Amino acid sequence: MELSTDLGNTQGLKILIAGAIKKVNLSLNVVKSDGIHYIQFSCVEIEGWSSAVLCQCSCKICQKNKWRWSWLDRSVSSIEIEKIGMFFVCLIKHSIYGDAKSLPAVCIWSTLYPMLCSDSPFKGWFLQPEVCCALPVLLCFILFIQSCGPSVNPEEFERAKDAWLNGRSRSAAPKKPKTPVLPEDGTRNVLITSALPYVNNVPHLGNIIGCVLSADVFARFCRLRNYTTLYVCGTDEYGTATETKAVEEGLTPKQICDKYNALHTEIYEWFNIGFDYFGRTTTAQQTEVAQDIFWKLHKNGYITKDSVEQLQCVSCDRFLADRFVEGTCPICAYDDARGDQCDKCGKLINAIELQNPRCKLFWSSNTKVITKSWIRDGLHARCITRDLKWGTPVPLEGFTDKVFYVWYDAPIGYISITANYTSEWQKWWKNPNVRKEQVEMFNFMAKDNVPFHSVIFPSCLLGTGEPYSIVGNLSATEYLNYEDGKFSKSRGVGVFGNDAMNTGIPADVWRFYLLYMRPEGQDSAFSWDDFLLKNNSELLNNLGNFINRALAFLSNNFAGVVSKVTLTNPDVEFLALIARELKEYTAHLEKLKLREGIRRILSISKLGNQFMQANKPWVLVKGSAEDRARAGSVIGLAANVACLLSVLLLPFMPNTSRIIQDQLKAPDACNVLLSDDVSCFLPEGHQIGTPKPLFQKIETKTVEDLKKQFAGSQQSRVCEEEKKVESKKEKAAEPKATAPTKSAAEIEELTLQVTQQGDLVRQLKTDKADPEKVKAEVAKLLSLKRELIAADPSQAPAPSGSGGKKKKNKKK
Repeated sequence: MELSTDLGNTQGLKILIAGAIKKVNLSLNVVKSDGIHYIQFSCVEIEGWSSAVLCQCSCKICQKNKWRWSWLDRSVSSIEIEKIGMFFVCLIKHSIYGDAKSLPAVCIWSTLYPMLCSDSPFKGWFLQPEVCCALPVLLCFILFIQSCGPSVNPEEFERAKDAWLNGRSRSAAPKKPKTPVLPEDGTRNVLITSALPYVNNVPHLGNIIGCVLSADVFARFCRLRNYTTLYVCGTDEYGTATETKAVEEGLTPKQICDKYNALHTEIYEWFNIGFDYFGRTTTAQQTEVAQDIFWKLHKNGYITKDSVEQLQCVSCDRFLADRFVEGTCPICAYDDARGDQCDKCGKLINAIELQNPRCKLFWSSNTKVITKSWIRDGLHARCITRDLKWGTPVPLEGFTDKVFYVWYDAPIGYISITANYTSEWQKWWKNPNVRKEQVEMFNFMAKDNVPFHSVIFPSCLLGTGEPYSIVGNLSATEYLNYEDGKFSKSRGVGVFGNDAMNTGIPADVWRFYLLYMRPEGQDSAFSWDDFLLKNNSELLNNLGNFINRALAFLSNNFAGVVSKVTLTNPDVEFLALIARELKEYTAHLEKLKLREGIRRILSISKLGNQFMQANKPWVLVKGSAEDRARAGSVIGLAANVACLLSVLLLPFMPNTSRIIQDQLKAPDACNVLLSDDVSCFLPEGHQIGTPKPLFQKIETKTVEDLKKQFAGSQQSRVCEEEKKVESKKEKAAEPKATAPTKSAAEIEELTLQVTQQGDLVRQLKTDKADPEKVKAEVAKLLSLKRELIAADPSQAPAPSGSGGKKKKNKKK
């Protein structure tokens, strides 16, 4: 075997020493270095230790050693060094490793040698006798860091470079929206529904993340991928709960539905939920479709049987259409070939020809458990009628005084709402497996709704004998709790949609936190303290910091004009690392792992901050012409990464995405995500807009105030708010003091006149003067008093509050 490496490359040293110890013949080929450490080594195994583990071979490493130890310096404080040392000493005492000639020891010493010869703060720590003994155990730590490190392989390097130079010319244009949205031949057609929110209450944050927000993120992502996407939802309005709420509020069921449908609509608009259509179930179409399905179930339909050879998914307990199967292409061995075509070699294939076929349908783990628990003991008959007036009428003779049970009726709302959206609704809802323009259905909900969507609704549709579309992908969240308790609509505990609207915190920040904490695998909790932390650390200091300082630097130092970007090898590696995160982002969202998608965005912005810090354009711009050109190149690259982030943010934070693109004056062409590579959408000469900070710091006092504000139940908060409003009204009704309108001397003169006139009136009454004269002087006194009060309102007598003099009861 041949090892090609440059002089001074400790990664090559590892392989040479390891090969000697294990008696593997290696021929060394020394190559010239052009500023990067270079290794090329055939991928072989040395007694279980692959070359990739030993040195991350077959890769180009840019200042690898320098990066590694400086990364350690930044990440580990002196106190943590001591703790890590104690940990390793403890491990070595348990004799985890002891052979000084073991491969772990070889890897450690060849890796650490440059650090021991440098001025690294680790030097003194390494030389302690007990640490020297424990050094072999450090392999776990070193190899972990290497596995997370920024090295990229040659294929990634070349692909990133090519994408930057040529990616935009190959990029497809964003798909133009059409109304109505209908399935199209030759495209991926995605029908998205979220559990219909019940209309008798206000949705809380747990409801919002569990259905409409999660579905909105996926719908926006699908549109970025140029999929033909329809997202429908609406309020579920029939049933006992509606009638009960109507009695409680003294309204009719129709009035209750109108009231809360408008409230839901307002909340979802504020949260930027991008429905294609948001409807309701109290419509003529709902009655028509629900009764039609009922009749077909009742009559048991006429269905002809035939057989075809298909693959069956045991986990899903269903036969799979070609596009719901993936596996290894029998022609080119591509791992992710579809059941109808291989995307790599382009050959048409049959699903049964795939090697290692697997089901492509996605059901989150909790949905599988819940569904299997229903099916395990066999399906049992369930009542589908209720003795109510508010609902879809049952058309069967003898049952016309009843309505359909809401959980038979409600899921049919997805169909009727689509029918209200377009008269061509059957193109979405009739079985896509018999048409070219195949439809994939995705349902989003909380786990308590799973049985009705995974068992009851599909069973009803299958039982009709009609070729209805059946759910293939069901994403159910666990519960989002509130602080140390639970959200509760019935008790009004937690933060509700209308509450969030009144906090002054932007909708996108709420979206971000709910998606960051989305309870995908287990219950999670909304915490005000964590809400503050995530906003200030992830949004403000990470994402916002990178984008704002890049654009502000471009605006302040280059008049907002993007300079020519001349890629260096470290620049290309930077792009390749972003491409790696971008690939993960796409893969996670395709699998409905929304929380992981938003974390990949934060990883990219973190890489951007590290890139800025490593290149220090604020220093370069003050140097030579060459340095200034390099500063322009660095910041042009950073601006393009900011543009990419604006696209990736679109599903999660649509308003923030728009603001970034406005600041960048980004072209509409950037809003498509068909590649996992970084393309240049802001070329040399592009003029950006005016940069402004994207996020605001949330202060501790603000959070403390919000905690107090949202303590207790929503009803108690409403009552308290009503008291405050009433108190304000009372204060507003009180007479308001105004400033004097005359001078002090004039007021003093008036006061004297009032006193003198009062004395005169009292004397006349004492003398029992002519009543007409007394009446005239009293009128004059009252006139003077009014004049005095007008001149100085403070002279007005205070209200007695007694309603007049009390009359004494005389004894009879």
